[in-house]
Amino acid sequence: MSGIPFQTIDWSNVPSVEHKGVTGEAWWQTIQYPGLRVRIVEYSPGYLADHWCRKGHIVHCLEGGLVSELENGETHALNKGMTYVVSDELSSHRSVSENGAKLLIIDGDFLK
Repeated sequence: MSGIPFQTIDWSNVPSVEHKGVTGEAWWQTIQYPGLRVRIVEYSPGYLADHWCRKGHIVHCLEGGLVSELENGETHALNKGMTYVVSDELSSHRSVSENGAKLLIIDGDFLK
């Protein structure tokens, strides 16, 4: 993950791709660089992820809120203004959002 020149991202120009959950939908706007992915992700009210994720992330909640469920049964609330960080392969997790959420998510090779 190197060689990314200074640039700005105008998210209004980044297409949104729908991803169905077990319930609800998520819309991802994704910018991909070598070894780095930056996304704005919006969860609909009633969203439940359709998989357990083992990937590392830095997740910052821009609006709304969610609960991160860990496969071991732990739960962690993430509300507007809060951030969580996890490395690859350390904690299988999935998101649940009762009322919807908007997130900035950064992941990549640096979280291995």
